[in-house]
Amino acid sequence: MRISKLRGHVTAVGLLSVLTSSPVFAGEVNAAVASNFSVPMKQIAALFEQQSGDKVKLSFGSTGKFYAQIKGGAPFDVLVAADTATPQRLEDEGLTVGVSRFVYALGKLVLWSAQPNFVDDQGRVLRKGSYEKLAIADPKLAPYGMAAKQTLEKLAMWNSIRNKLVMGENITQTYQFAATGNAELGFVALSQVMRDGKVGAGSSWLVPSDMYQPIRQSAVLLSGAKDKAAAQAFLDFLKTKKAAAVIRSYGYELP
Repeated sequence: MRISKLRGHVTAVGLLSVLTSSPVFAGEVNAAVASNFSVPMKQIAALFEQQSGDKVKLSFGSTGKFYAQIKGGAPFDVLVAADTATPQRLEDEGLTVGVSRFVYALGKLVLWSAQPNFVDDQGRVLRKGSYEKLAIADPKLAPYGMAAKQTLEKLAMWNSIRNKLVMGENITQTYQFAATGNAELGFVALSQVMRDGKVGAGSSWLVPSDMYQPIRQSAVLLSGAKDKAAAQAFLDFLKTKKAAAVIRSYGYELP
């Protein structure tokens, strides 16, 4: 009788040991993120991973290219875009989950040069013509490139300046053109040159917001998401105060 009870106790302990030692599988989120948001997103993703235990795989590129990839079946779970039109288009085409789309940030355009005192605070350098190359993102692929085109059109300079344009596939490549000196100046995202509430190196002109259509950056849960719970939790985190603090620190406004 004692042996029987002992065996039962050992069995129970063994079962408990198996249950408590079973691995807990973390979720994983595969996020397609617009290039302009790459630096803040790395910080936000790290905060999310720390809080949730889930993992986030980040891919950065132009919103237009991500649209084509998602249409082609790329295995992304969420799209963190640089506009509202692309997530809306995916929603209309049945490639998103319900009404998961929301605006997470309002972007700002800046004319920037790596050279100190090269760009004045009114952007008059554009008309002076004392430069060989001006970098912008491809307006057909990148919302910040479209904003740059709209700004130049507002200044009645789009046609006259086109021979000086160097187009990046996305805003990261555009920034690299300006940062390396391959272009003396470029229209980039304010977030790319702002740290701790101010523009760091170089010189810049913050383009007035009435010179281009508002850059309302939206995120959406994709219908092909493998782990919808983890992906939705990630998008929910993007709306938190922790994420908002990071977003503001890079010059974005909140919706």
